[in-house]
Amino acid sequence: MARYVVGDLQGQFDSLLEILRACDFDPESDRLWLCGDLVNRGKSNLQVLRYLRDLGDACVPVLGNHDFYLLGVACGAIKRSGDDSLDDVLEAPDRDDLIDWLRAQPLMHVEDDFALVHAGLLAEWTVTKATALAAEVESELRGARWREFLAELWGGKPTRWSDNLRGVDRLRVIVNAMCRMRMCATDGEMLLKYKGGIADAPTGVVPWFRVPGRQSLTHTVFCGHWSALGFHDDDGIVALDTGCVWGRSLTAIRLEDRQVFSVPCPAAAVPDLSE
Repeated sequence: MARYVVGDLQGQFDSLLEILRACDFDPESDRLWLCGDLVNRGKSNLQVLRYLRDLGDACVPVLGNHDFYLLGVACGAIKRSGDDSLDDVLEAPDRDDLIDWLRAQPLMHVEDDFALVHAGLLAEWTVTKATALAAEVESELRGARWREFLAELWGGKPTRWSDNLRGVDRLRVIVNAMCRMRMCATDGEMLLKYKGGIADAPTGVVPWFRVPGRQSLTHTVFCGHWSALGFHDDDGIVALDTGCVWGRSLTAIRLEDRQVFSVPCPAAAVPDLSE
């Protein structure tokens, strides 16, 4: 059995099939991990969701910010923005089944010495603690009040973690760190508005994975979300968002030998580096 981790798809179904062919992926024996942002801005969101759902246990996705956006729009918790591409899902006869499948997916996945999350982990979180925090969010998404939870979730504050946080503030920090974070102040405060590359960052601003004292260095963390960063295999992380939806490439890595696979992608959206 081989395990393949694939970067952000954002509705690019043809590119997904190409990367799986390049990897020689066999759903009967292999496992497919996905870094989140399965949908939005690409043109084939419905095909992506149906295909991944039908893979069953062979597929292990985590949720990204665009996936949360789809969930929020589908249940009426948030208003649609003008640049999404989700009509194919929202108008599908099986939309409710797909939404239920999506909200049942994990926020984080841990196996052996590997951890999978869409954006990142706050420095003070061990992988064990982060897994427990992710489970708190997963419980809300899978529960009867999931619509109310999503309606309360949006926002950028608090910007840092405290064990004393309770209620929606606590859950919002967890989701923002795992689904939206790229950069932090050196003291660990999340700076959610920064979307550029590392070289252009202001003084005192560092990638989340270089905040001093990071407790998740016990595992290799696989993530996506940050197309301006691109492929990055250093600092105890492997970042795999290589801008497929912007016409760059879709990247995968095989866990067993760290072989990297890449296929070119047609542009599906105007590059703006927005979330």
